[in-house]
Amino acid sequence: MKKVYKVAGHKFAVVMPDNDVAWSEMKPYEAFEVEDDSNLVFTARMIDSMPDTSQKQKVTVCCTSPDMPRYDIYEWEGKWLMEIAPMLEAPIRLYMIADKSFSETEFRVLGSLRFTINTVIMVMYAFVTAKKDTLLMHSSVTVKDGKGYLFLGKSGTGKSTHSQLWINNIEGCELLNDDNPVLRVDPNGEIRVYGSPWSGKTPCYRNLDYPVGAIVDLHQAKTNEIHQQLMTQAYASMYVSCSGLRFIKEMADGLHTAIVKIINLVPCYSLDCLPNDKAAFLCYNTVTQHHGESSLTE
Repeated sequence: MKKVYKVAGHKFAVVMPDNDVAWSEMKPYEAFEVEDDSNLVFTARMIDSMPDTSQKQKVTVCCTSPDMPRYDIYEWEGKWLMEIAPMLEAPIRLYMIADKSFSETEFRVLGSLRFTINTVIMVMYAFVTAKKDTLLMHSSVTVKDGKGYLFLGKSGTGKSTHSQLWINNIEGCELLNDDNPVLRVDPNGEIRVYGSPWSGKTPCYRNLDYPVGAIVDLHQAKTNEIHQQLMTQAYASMYVSCSGLRFIKEMADGLHTAIVKIINLVPCYSLDCLPNDKAAFLCYNTVTQHHGESSLTE
């Protein structure tokens, strides 16, 4: 069985046996399902067994922190072979073999179906769209007055908490996505943020999109203070918050191009904050009024 999904304007297909239990993990994708299978950016196919990959050549190991997935990346017969574990020291639970353009992949499940399905699709999506002015972000997004506001930061910084503070204290706010929204430079040059089927621990899978009002990089602190970032600061915040393989030049160039376009059009801020309502009001009042290079404290 093949099903087609469209996220931030990019269509992709997932192919698995008709009655496979893995389809039960596709419920977050239902709002994004479409009938038209033309112009797919990639196709992901489940396989029952792996070929002999003993002649693989290791390229790199990617893992941003001990509690995040580990990607062992190899070259094998002119393709990418990825062996993926859910954490740094965990055993391999997913195998992927993708062509060099990331337009086709085969995957073999060894562990959790949910981990496998989401990892395969997110990896392929992030890698293939990096060259299409599209960024898969690690962020929480709150919508207010028809604009999306992205909150960036390291895991545990309080992105979800800050979104919830907006929602609880500022009338008319709602959550778009709580973990992996998509930022895209539309063909007309507008920067828009899209909901996605990937929202972390919060089940928020909304097929909606909005122009971006601001991007805010959060930092835990003992006081609340906000300032607009310089271009170099904004670039650094964006760079560490988007997904992609930097060692592949074409992909790195695509990420760079998209980030530069975005930070030239969207105001970016740094917020030192406590997890309280004053932080939410300070952030909201600043980013919706665009105070420029000011530094404000509450």
